[in-house]
Amino acid sequence: MKFKSKKYSIDSTDYQVGQDNILKWGMDVHNTVFTVSVGLSILFIVALLVFPPADAKAAIDSVKAAALSHFDFVFMWTANIMLIFALAIAFSPLGKIRLGGDSATTDYSTISWISMLFAAGMGIGLIFWGVAEPTAFYTNWFGTPLGVEPFTPEARELALGAAVFHWGFHAWAIYGMTALSLAYFVYNKGLPLSMRSVFYPILGDKVWGKIGDVIDIMAVLVILFGLATSLGLGGSQAASGISHVFGFENSIYLQLTIILLIMGLAILSVVRGMDGGVKLLSNINMIIAFIFLGFISILNFTTVLDSLVTGVVGYVKNIIPLSQNSGREDTSWLHGWTVFYWAWWIAYAPFFGMFVARISRGRTVREFLACVLIIPTLVTTAWMSFFGGIAIQQIIDKVGQLGTEQGITDVSLSLFYMLDAYPMGDLLSIIAVVLIIVFFVTTLDSGSIVVDSMTAGGKLELPMKQKIVWAVISAVIAMVMLWIGGTDSIQALQSVTIIAALPFAIILILACISLVLGMLTEVKRRS
Repeated sequence: MKFKSKKYSIDSTDYQVGQDNILKWGMDVHNTVFTVSVGLSILFIVALLVFPPADAKAAIDSVKAAALSHFDFVFMWTANIMLIFALAIAFSPLGKIRLGGDSATTDYSTISWISMLFAAGMGIGLIFWGVAEPTAFYTNWFGTPLGVEPFTPEARELALGAAVFHWGFHAWAIYGMTALSLAYFVYNKGLPLSMRSVFYPILGDKVWGKIGDVIDIMAVLVILFGLATSLGLGGSQAASGISHVFGFENSIYLQLTIILLIMGLAILSVVRGMDGGVKLLSNINMIIAFIFLGFISILNFTTVLDSLVTGVVGYVKNIIPLSQNSGREDTSWLHGWTVFYWAWWIAYAPFFGMFVARISRGRTVREFLACVLIIPTLVTTAWMSFFGGIAIQQIIDKVGQLGTEQGITDVSLSLFYMLDAYPMGDLLSIIAVVLIIVFFVTTLDSGSIVVDSMTAGGKLELPMKQKIVWAVISAVIAMVMLWIGGTDSIQALQSVTIIAALPFAIILILACISLVLGMLTEVKRRS
């Protein structure tokens, strides 16, 4: 491979991609990363099984609460710094650099690329929180943003604006900068696709040793636990929707059946490959999502138009005060929502970054950052404003379950309660359940691809069975947790993921610095 600058490239080190791998049981895996990751995963599961789920959750939640409250500034400023880095690089000469070199071409069309990054990033979260979050902020379900008085016009504006804030530029800057760092060092420097590669300019050849092993193991565990958490909570929400629409009992067996269905479809998607699997499902899901969004907007055109304007105004007016952690009187809301979200995006960043890096060859840095920051933010703004605005209007007009209860009583059913107010509510609810399931299939599929590469020393071409193994492991963890302790166990797993995000916040800032050091070698060479 020919590089514009050999500095920090694979040619400047004696390391060979996959040199520490072992071939066993027909698999090609990194000895240390694979063994330790699997061992720690099993150890954690056994530890949860030994202690009562409620007690384990309470103990882990106390650690999580301490991390969110005492280190809120770390999470808040990590998000701010990542956004500043993204904007600075996009508008600087570094933005002209093309991932893979000047002659590199893209592997996927822009539409398919955006569909895949959106499906892997937070598509499922919008289904879950699109109604619940703005409604919670408006009704003081767990505090209000900036301490605004609930059930007021000001609360409506801030509720929609704060929801957009949580899913907007800051979140996608965390994702985008992680993905860009990985993509640059893989395609422009020839390094393996693993988190350790990003730190080569800072650590040199030490990244191929124990320090790099620790970085990769942390990333694998965060990704694995994040996937299992998403599967567990998603299975519960899908089961709630199916139970609500069809009248089935929302039992543990229904939840486990849904997770098995998601796992089976994900394995089928993995076998079909990137084009016939993740790409196809992502395109289909985005089409269904936009039809769903369009249909809802037609039924409530005046409400969604007003809500969209209100959401954008609320976001723009309050982005600065919402981005600060000091001088706030709404500390409970800040720690329970914003800091939690930033921690979750940071924890999910290695998964998203690894997957998006694989599909982003051929795009300029400026194009990459513009698409990752702007387009998903526009979609999330529309989604939160439309669904959140309709839900809030139902509360104001006392329409349906949300209006009767004057807020949410069950987060997993909030979307379905909103849809019940329409004559075609059952049909819309079925579409929502399909969206939930397919979004989870693409998440599990892309997640298994990422973990597979991470535990194989950054190799890209690997035996198919390895991807299937990780899809099965993620699903089994979620099912075991649900079977033993229900949502208590799943939420305990989520809390562990959030705790792990604290050291990862520092790692991501260092990754940005390392990325700039690497990119400057090309600018200097040109000048």
